[in-house]
Amino acid sequence: MRERINNQIRATELRVLDSENKNLGVLSIKDALELAQAKGLDLIEIGPNANPPLGKIMDFGKYQYEASKKLKKSKAGANKTETKGIQIKIGTGDHDLELKAKTASKWIKEGHRVKVELFLAGRAKYMDEKFLRERLDRVLHLITEDYKISDAYKKGPKGLTTTIEKK
Repeated sequence: MRERINNQIRATELRVLDSENKNLGVLSIKDALELAQAKGLDLIEIGPNANPPLGKIMDFGKYQYEASKKLKKSKAGANKTETKGIQIKIGTGDHDLELKAKTASKWIKEGHRVKVELFLAGRAKYMDEKFLRERLDRVLHLITEDYKISDAYKKGPKGLTTTIEKK
């Protein structure tokens, strides 16, 4: 049974669980509140969109504590990934490329995305794109971790870029 209040449908009955998650069945709100008060606990609505809505008889402080604990656990499990970047130029030497590739490998191993940018200055922006891709591929071949290219080669205002991430 439902009643309409201020153009909102409000349930007069709800499915009730006790503090040990045992189903007490569908009760009227009045009966559920009386049952909760008799046990010295609170009636908490935990599933408002269910049909009928779901309520639980338990201590409200304990409910808040469990909810915050669950939220902290989900945040701790989530890995934050950043997009890190390395920048090379056409004339960057082999040793410098090895160092940059080593750094990129470390970041990929940690789970970060790496944006590899071939910085072009002046007339270098108008060079053959095949040549520029070969220059960018020089550093990609030196990366030791397994990776995939998530963003293909793009020509931007500063030069040629690509983004790689862990396979």
